[in-house]
Amino acid sequence: MTEPTSSLTVVDAQADASLRTIGHISYALHAIVAIGAVLPGAQGSVLLLLAAFILDLVKRGDAAGTWQESHFRWRIRSVVFAAIAYTVTIPLWVLLVLPGWIAWAIISIWFLYRVVRGWLALNDRRPMPI
Repeated sequence: MTEPTSSLTVVDAQADASLRTIGHISYALHAIVAIGAVLPGAQGSVLLLLAAFILDLVKRGDAAGTWQESHFRWRIRSVVFAAIAYTVTIPLWVLLVLPGWIAWAIISIWFLYRVVRGWLALNDRRPMPI
């Protein structure tokens, strides 16, 4: 009988630490933008979010097969889903300001939740759910 093999790739400690550092930088950039979206007058630049998004897209291949791959997927999906939600709710701003503000506040809180949840899991070295 053969032993089952793990589907996760084993990476050396240096590569793991490097991926974690990239993850912390990306989550920090996401957090700046997310907090800015929730707190009036504290707007973070969308350029920070784009920088984090591009960093995740470029570096996700390095994490393939590791527990950190789920964090790259989590961050990328968070940005894509938030962008879609913001775009879909733009007509609410055109119709009336209040519904648009409420919709964007809910999206921003959801995005902040995803950033905090992911960052805490990364800090504890836990993968994100698929």
